[in-house]
Amino acid sequence: MIEAARRTWRFLEPYHGMIYFAPEAAAAYEQLGLTGRAGYFASRSAALGAVPAPVVVATFYNFNPVLVGESITAAWSTTDPAAVLAARHTAGDQALRGVLGDAISSPEMRRAAALLREAAETVTGDVTGRPLFAAHAALPWPAEPHLVLWHAQTLLREYRGDAHVAALLTAGLRGIEALITHAASGAVPAETLRTSRAWSEDDWNGAVADLRERDWLTEDATPTFTPAGAARRAEIEKATDENSVTPYAHIGESACAELQELVRPYSRALAGKLMPWAVARL
Repeated sequence: MIEAARRTWRFLEPYHGMIYFAPEAAAAYEQLGLTGRAGYFASRSAALGAVPAPVVVATFYNFNPVLVGESITAAWSTTDPAAVLAARHTAGDQALRGVLGDAISSPEMRRAAALLREAAETVTGDVTGRPLFAAHAALPWPAEPHLVLWHAQTLLREYRGDAHVAALLTAGLRGIEALITHAASGAVPAETLRTSRAWSEDDWNGAVADLRERDWLTEDATPTFTPAGAARRAEIEKATDENSVTPYAHIGESACAELQELVRPYSRALAGKLMPWAVARL
């Protein structure tokens, strides 16, 4: 069941993730006075309400805390969470309609939305230790199937994300160290992770040195895992999977396989338009 759950989450990830790359979203946030990274941090954390900046910093685990704190402070001095949530909802609707067209009203969309909503609703009460998930789970469900599917995947994405943060903390990794181990896995280039999370080269190199001292990384010019580091990272992924499987286990492997087939065309279309690097994974 673990593999079925992971594959289902991966197939649906572009359906949620498109909101971070859709020009409709950037334009909507700019209309509220949010520029730079403020739109991203405000839109993803707005479900928490206008909480103090350190609370948002705590939930965005691997970003430079200075970037998060400055962005969210600027955001809530300019607009408010309700306006940002409304803008995000409208932008998501517009982006999905623009890419998927008539598919948003198809029987396949209705079926996919029903299946994923059932999975997500299984765990809406399982909020302990999952702050971003808990905040989004408290939001009302949209009415239209294409937005139901998007909201359900948003919930399950944050459900898994919170579990991953817990696993990283248990493994003794700071946010920047978590990024470095992600880079060492070969999944994403190190420079992409460093710059997108606003870490300096000095911060990055210092954290690499710390991980080498702790036998996570080799001494190679491009750090890779030592055997011990690879085993520890595998344990993190295993713990994340095990603490994220419940909603998918509830609907079962057959429904998960059906979901994968139903959403693959949608995710491929969205990735092709907004996240071309993700197409190969689908």
